[in-house]
Amino acid sequence: MTTAARTTVAEVHARMDRLPITRGHRFALVAVGIGMFFDLYEVFLAGTLATVLGKEFGVTGIAQKLVLASAFVGAFVGAITLSRLADRVGRRRAFFLTLGLYSLFSVLAAFSPNVELLIVFRFLAGVGIGAELPLCDAYLSDLLPAKRRGRMIAWAYTLGFCGVPVAGLLARVITPHTLLGLAGWRWMFLLGGLGALICWLMRRGLPESPRWLASVGRAEEADAVVRRFEAEAGPLPALGPVADTGPVRREPVRALFRVPWRRRTIMLWIFQLFQTFGYYGFGTLVPLVLAAKGYDVVQGLTFTALSFLGYPLGSALSIPLMERIERKTMIVGAAIGMIVLGLAFGYSTNAVAIVLLGFLYTVVSNLFSNGFHVYSGELFPTTLRATGAGVAYSLSRLATAVMPFLLVPLLDSAGPTAVFVAIAAAMVIVAVDVGVLGPRTTGRSLAELSSPENPTAAPPAGRGTGRPGA
Repeated sequence: MTTAARTTVAEVHARMDRLPITRGHRFALVAVGIGMFFDLYEVFLAGTLATVLGKEFGVTGIAQKLVLASAFVGAFVGAITLSRLADRVGRRRAFFLTLGLYSLFSVLAAFSPNVELLIVFRFLAGVGIGAELPLCDAYLSDLLPAKRRGRMIAWAYTLGFCGVPVAGLLARVITPHTLLGLAGWRWMFLLGGLGALICWLMRRGLPESPRWLASVGRAEEADAVVRRFEAEAGPLPALGPVADTGPVRREPVRALFRVPWRRRTIMLWIFQLFQTFGYYGFGTLVPLVLAAKGYDVVQGLTFTALSFLGYPLGSALSIPLMERIERKTMIVGAAIGMIVLGLAFGYSTNAVAIVLLGFLYTVVSNLFSNGFHVYSGELFPTTLRATGAGVAYSLSRLATAVMPFLLVPLLDSAGPTAVFVAIAAAMVIVAVDVGVLGPRTTGRSLAELSSPENPTAAPPAGRGTGRPGA
């Protein structure tokens, strides 16, 4: 790569970080946030339908676990393959593939004649949606200026997390009925697939990541994208001297295990393996937990829908906190809150306490979730950003697929309290892992975070503190 191209890489970082939030940024947030909506809708669909499908297909035992696990096994495959593709061919192309696959196979799942095909179609839909969240994290991190990155990504996730109560409310309202000859649960798959198709069409207006374009030597295209944002921003302060960052090269996946990225990779892998039990364990298994507590399907779905309202509200609460609290501190603090509230939920038998504790758990869990999604998009350089986040995220999908085979038997044999004791133990591991191994990232530019010289150093004074100029 030429010196001019190397300088362009550094200039692209500097020019993108000096931008205010423009119309183009906001459109990207909406287009990406709607994609997140359908990812999260799909994730929480499994738990809300688990009890309903028992009546439709007589799904019990291993078949019930496979229905719960199939989309997550597919997501494991998709997160590895499609995230790597995003670093090779670009974020924009990968976006089209993820939502296209999900939309097609969700529609096919709606018309499944038996449970075997339903499992297959949910697996293939999972392949499509598996890379969606880490790809969104990488893309928005690429696009947004450092000082507003966390707050704006939290806005996108707030839109996305509206998919969780929608899944819960639709399960409560639609699943007991047949509409136009289709059972209600089939409509839930159909609506997810058609909605994702609309989002796919919206994303045609998204630009490619200029940081990615510069990193692969497409300097002129990167410059054109940056100029588009600068034109929307209006007059900008002059760009100061930009240090040459040196040559950029494509890195193989094994680079994740080299210094300085090895520590971050290990931290993120441990995190993704265990956070699943605290975050998705609650969301996907709570209908079964409520059934074990003696509530029927309608009551359980009602309680679930009310609890799920906490997801978008918790996400919204994270917005003003994201740039004021160090990311790793938010993650650790929220994990501790989930431990306390989860144990209380497991012990509760009163209906009001169950709804209240479930709601508070989901609020705190989305402070946790938004913190770690922003965090995972900041840890690796441009050429490894989607790969590093996606490979780690794939482990969470694998853990989520395995989770029903561990927690459902525990629920059956030892009851709800034992399930939440196991979840609490997993979250203790998460808190220690991030607290000990995680770097500080709040307010730091991606170029600074990607520098191999000092990747774990604290940010300079004034960054990530909420003070002006942070």
